[in-house]
Amino acid sequence: MLKGSMLKKTISTLSLALIFSGQVFAHADGRPEVEIKAQKLTDGIYVLFGQGGNIGLSVGNDGVYMIDDQFAPLSDKIKATVAEITDQPVGYLINTHWHGDHIGGNENFAKSGTVIVAHDNVRQRMSTGLEMSSLGRKVEPSPEGALPVITFDSELSLHLNNDEMRVYHVANAHTDGDAIIYFANDNVLHMGDTYFNIGYPFIDVSSGGTIDGYIAAVEKGLSLANEQTQIIPGHGPMSNKKEMAEFVAMLKDLRHTVVKLKEKGMSVEQVLAAKPSAKYDEENGKNFIKPDQIVTFIYQTL
Repeated sequence: MLKGSMLKKTISTLSLALIFSGQVFAHADGRPEVEIKAQKLTDGIYVLFGQGGNIGLSVGNDGVYMIDDQFAPLSDKIKATVAEITDQPVGYLINTHWHGDHIGGNENFAKSGTVIVAHDNVRQRMSTGLEMSSLGRKVEPSPEGALPVITFDSELSLHLNNDEMRVYHVANAHTDGDAIIYFANDNVLHMGDTYFNIGYPFIDVSSGGTIDGYIAAVEKGLSLANEQTQIIPGHGPMSNKKEMAEFVAMLKDLRHTVVKLKEKGMSVEQVLAAKPSAKYDEENGKNFIKPDQIVTFIYQTL
């Protein structure tokens, strides 16, 4: 169902495993094999793959703005890749949510003059930190210099580089602060982690994520897209409307199955024993999020 480069899927899966196991590397030279590779999508829009969440990049006469920034030790490599595309600095940086593989470079970019933008809840989560109970990991508060300085509640538009970039808050999906970004003229959609193109998604229950919100976020993305839309997922290779529609159909089916079992009074352990995700597990359950995890996320947040 979910097509694309197995190499990129493997890299994304390893990135997620590092983030949530707490084994994020401390120095860029500690991972010399990590490369930041740019793929041109339109005359002014690029996607950057590396280690962490996929990065969106807009380049034009009005400057450079970027979506997400992966890990702090990769900032110099990311800047070097951007420099191969343009000699302009990154003016604006939009965070799709608060997880470290998407905002790890914030402080480094802010020191270079980049203005960081995110949903209100992203700043709040970064300011206070969180106990991620589903993964058994505590996330400490971010330094002041890493925090977004412009925040928004529901929607935001940037009219730059001959495009209208629309930023939409999608509530209680992957987290409670997710944003999806649509470049209206270039017809490119960045879904952040409300779309995993590497199998089952991570629903961060501790951060307010829910299955219903996650499904609604994907449906919002589908309502913006057409058959020609190039879709940047939070993790995994580039995608399209057909693949993302198949992804949300799977989630709806899983939700429906778990609902029926829960309505019978079954405990989460009993639901897991019934293996409601079995028909999807071969294709989607071998990456970061395993079958028992996605079923548990759904059960907990119904």
